[in-house]
Amino acid sequence: MRPKGVVVLGSTGSIGINTLKVMERWPDRFNVVGLSAHTNVVLLEKQIIKFRPKMVAVGPPGVEHLRRRGFEKIVRILSTADVVQMITLSAVDLVVLAIGGAVALDPFLTAVRNGKIVAPANKEALVMAGHILMAEAKKYGATIVPIDSEQSAIFQCLQGRNQAELKRIYLTASGGPLHRVALKQFRNLTVRDILKHPRWKMGKKITVDSATLMNKGLEVMEAKWLFDVAIEKIKVLIHPQAIIHSMVEFCDGSIIAQLGVTDMRLPIQYALTYPERLNSPLPPLDFFKLGTLNFEKPDLKKFPALALAYEVATRGGSFPCVLNAANEEAVAAFLKGQFNFHGIFKIVEKVVRQHKNITRPTLKEIYSTENWAREEARRYL
Repeated sequence: MRPKGVVVLGSTGSIGINTLKVMERWPDRFNVVGLSAHTNVVLLEKQIIKFRPKMVAVGPPGVEHLRRRGFEKIVRILSTADVVQMITLSAVDLVVLAIGGAVALDPFLTAVRNGKIVAPANKEALVMAGHILMAEAKKYGATIVPIDSEQSAIFQCLQGRNQAELKRIYLTASGGPLHRVALKQFRNLTVRDILKHPRWKMGKKITVDSATLMNKGLEVMEAKWLFDVAIEKIKVLIHPQAIIHSMVEFCDGSIIAQLGVTDMRLPIQYALTYPERLNSPLPPLDFFKLGTLNFEKPDLKKFPALALAYEVATRGGSFPCVLNAANEEAVAAFLKGQFNFHGIFKIVEKVVRQHKNITRPTLKEIYSTENWAREEARRYL
């Protein structure tokens, strides 16, 4: 059996780095066909030398940098604008989407239309165009195995189960960096304060989304499409220990949960090896050291972004695309210090309230709606 050919989009981010660590452990099972990075060309150089991919994609300044350094002799160099070229290679079996934001939509769509296994660590593409991506995946025989720990947990809990017997999904959340911070203190929080996540080491944007709980709202919409389940059957549950990664309840009252150490290499390895399971170098979960496992309802007054996301998810259509685009713009502005933490929600809500819904948007309408939402968010900024 030949090694599984893998493309890692976002290879220099935390998910991409951990994906390569997992693949490095099983060199006879995986072959790195392509890598992409946005700006971290220094790390990308090291990855090229170590994994010898056929192609790499990088932002325009990085293309020239790699060419000056002579890397064209050992790898084909593309601009990130042409990243879909590496996905269509016949040698590619699996595409890891470790890039954040709406830019993942085109590669995701290309991957499913080429019948690949897609391992998304990206919520935004499914939020924007879940109805299109899932329909195309079914049409072209693509398999989607999520990497996000919560979606991976649900995916694992549902394996071999009758979908008709599903009663409820519990999406767990650690509560983020502000779980124990009083609402009255939010105005005084700095960007540095927000980026201190108690459990996960993640990129800046997703860490901010974790602080607002917008990430859970996006995951609710993602789960709707991945598992073909109504929004009202998806509940968010605060679980500070982050040991239970999500749970599924069935019609007879039985609940199946997926537990594991707090390490992204666990769901990454499962996505890469699915449907097999291989030995992991991670330490086993020690139940005798766990102490207690706590659960709480999310505070929607303290975290109104989650309530807005549920409203948007229920209304559907083009609203999720608007929510996502406005949130990306607002978070980027917050990270630049343009306003305080409360400003993120205010801007997103304003843009959402201005939108006139398109019930079942085409791909062209999704891109048009996204551009409109970004322009509106910038106008409010």
